[in-house]
Amino acid sequence: MSFKSLGLSDALIKAVEEKGYTTPSPIQQKAIPHILEGKDILASAQTGTGKTAGFTLPVLQYLTATKHPKYRPLRVLILTPTRELAAQVHENVREYSKYVDIRSTVVFGGVKAASQIKTLRQGVDILVATPGRLLDLHDQKAVSFKRVDVLILDEADRMLDMGFARDLNKIISFMPTKRQNLMFSATFSNDIKKLASGILHNPVEVETAPQNSTAKKVSHKVYNVDKNQKTPLIIKLIKDNNWEQVLVFTRTKHGANKLTEKLIKSGISAAAIHGNKSQGARTKALKNFKDNSIKILVATDIAARGLDIPLLPHVINFELPNVPEDYVHRIGRTGRAGAEGEAISLVCSEETEYQKEIEKILNEKLKTSVLEGFEPTDTAPPKRAATQSKGSFGKKKKGGSSDSANQNKPKRKPHFKGNKPAGATSGRGRTGAPKKKRY
Repeated sequence: MSFKSLGLSDALIKAVEEKGYTTPSPIQQKAIPHILEGKDILASAQTGTGKTAGFTLPVLQYLTATKHPKYRPLRVLILTPTRELAAQVHENVREYSKYVDIRSTVVFGGVKAASQIKTLRQGVDILVATPGRLLDLHDQKAVSFKRVDVLILDEADRMLDMGFARDLNKIISFMPTKRQNLMFSATFSNDIKKLASGILHNPVEVETAPQNSTAKKVSHKVYNVDKNQKTPLIIKLIKDNNWEQVLVFTRTKHGANKLTEKLIKSGISAAAIHGNKSQGARTKALKNFKDNSIKILVATDIAARGLDIPLLPHVINFELPNVPEDYVHRIGRTGRAGAEGEAISLVCSEETEYQKEIEKILNEKLKTSVLEGFEPTDTAPPKRAATQSKGSFGKKKKGGSSDSANQNKPKRKPHFKGNKPAGATSGRGRTGAPKKKRY
């Protein structure tokens, strides 16, 4: 199958081919025809499989075919959970739209709003945004949702995990009920299905990989090690193997800072990225990591989704996530688009339960070994809280402060009631997000 056979225009195909793609990925093959037909979509796809192009390309085709010659109201809204993902999605939108007359922009917090407001008031067709900043701009009357034809929720499950349900509900209440809705999520959890039932109308379900699966070309390895020996071990692994580009995950912001300082003191170039860093610092750290100015990027789970680093060879879990699904998202940063990758986890005695939960959702045992000179002696019991989190929204995650792009917003436990769509049909699909709905 080719992009041409999917019904895409020559201008879009030219832009896609310039990025090096000639054959649609499975998620693109399955989603694009339905989106072009105006159907609502509930899609789940393994990270790194091209889902951004899967919704961007057909939306661009729709906009170019129906664009008003004079007016340019906001017609497509793409919501993402994190700033990094928003920036990445917008970059893709710009690349795919280079040969069509479509304007787009991105808005998120952490930077001054003045320039964002100026751009919005000049008129854009597509807006990529994080929910918090978007609501702030709407309150300032800098953006209107009255003409939105297509709503896209990217990484919807992560938005629920981060407590954005109420913000999503408020944004949707300002939109016309007649619109097309596309929801992309890593999982089809019960919470996602509840959210979908209040937004999507007769959606086509698209799934291209088993839930919670990782790329086939990613090798998994676990080193058992005492907690206080993790830093010396990771320094040894990086230096002995001469690794040039490694993404390292910690559970907390303090842990990310502390590890980064120790790596730098040992002569390894490194930077940290997490929610307490300014947006400028986060952008600079990511840029330096991508262009190999630094070898190691230490991140909290703010970076588990949305970071597209071509051919990233190594991901290290300095600490296992206490929500097993997050392991899949962390590891999804390597082995993207069919490339090979290596995922290494440093596991102390307190984290053995986390490892078992990860193995359960992966349905495979992780290869576990001990490195000479780092034989573990600690026998501390697993540090698993009595109430275990499964990553659902409204359930508090235990065992460390996970990061989020919504730092100043409390996580609320939303509820669903009567959220079945009540919208009317239209040529571009329908919604049913009743304005008074709360979830």
